[in-house]
Amino acid sequence: MLELLDIQTFYGNIQALKGVSLEIAKGEIVTLIGANGAGKTTTLMSICGAVPPRSGEIKFEGRSLADLSPNEIVALGISQVPEGRRIFPYLTVAENLDMGAFLRGDRDGVKEDMEYIYGLFPILAERRHQAGGTLSGGEQQMLAISRALMARPRMLLLDEPSLGLAPLVVKRIFEIIRQINAESKTTIFLVEQNANLALKVAHRGYVMENGRIIMSDKAENLLTNEDVRKAYLGI
Repeated sequence: MLELLDIQTFYGNIQALKGVSLEIAKGEIVTLIGANGAGKTTTLMSICGAVPPRSGEIKFEGRSLADLSPNEIVALGISQVPEGRRIFPYLTVAENLDMGAFLRGDRDGVKEDMEYIYGLFPILAERRHQAGGTLSGGEQQMLAISRALMARPRMLLLDEPSLGLAPLVVKRIFEIIRQINAESKTTIFLVEQNANLALKVAHRGYVMENGRIIMSDKAENLLTNEDVRKAYLGI
């Protein structure tokens, strides 16, 4: 469904991605793990067009994403939940969800999806008229995921969904990630520092170090890999 071929991405003269290649099949949850500064977020930003690669190719369902704007990439079926959530703090929960559906014209479908979201996250239904900025960190993460889902994506990019959240909230977020994948067959590309949780929810994983993919395998195999356990699982 998604293929990255020898991606080289720069910030000015600083090279962040150094020949990254990976692939994600339809219906998979694939995680990208690695230390801070490894290039994980840059990988997502390259896919969504926010930081276009200088060379290499990104294909979504066989179509090159080169020269497409971020909104055109969203229209193709890719939505990102950015690190730090980045909701609209002065808009209500319902208005934030409406913004996620900005490119859609099917009002009935939007209404159905909003009710589905409120079923996934009942707390958002309770707070639908509340300003997003007044929500707790966990509730804002739920809102950020929900806003992305309102675009009805075929692929969801998640950047550090557990960042700064209490363990019980993190557990619920990962349960929802698994549920979204199972119920709607949405393909998920998960960037996460909590390698243990990410590998437990994913089908496959990639390990990134200094802008390069250094390892890939089934998630269950990476969980038991000695190098991964020492470097990323604290074992």
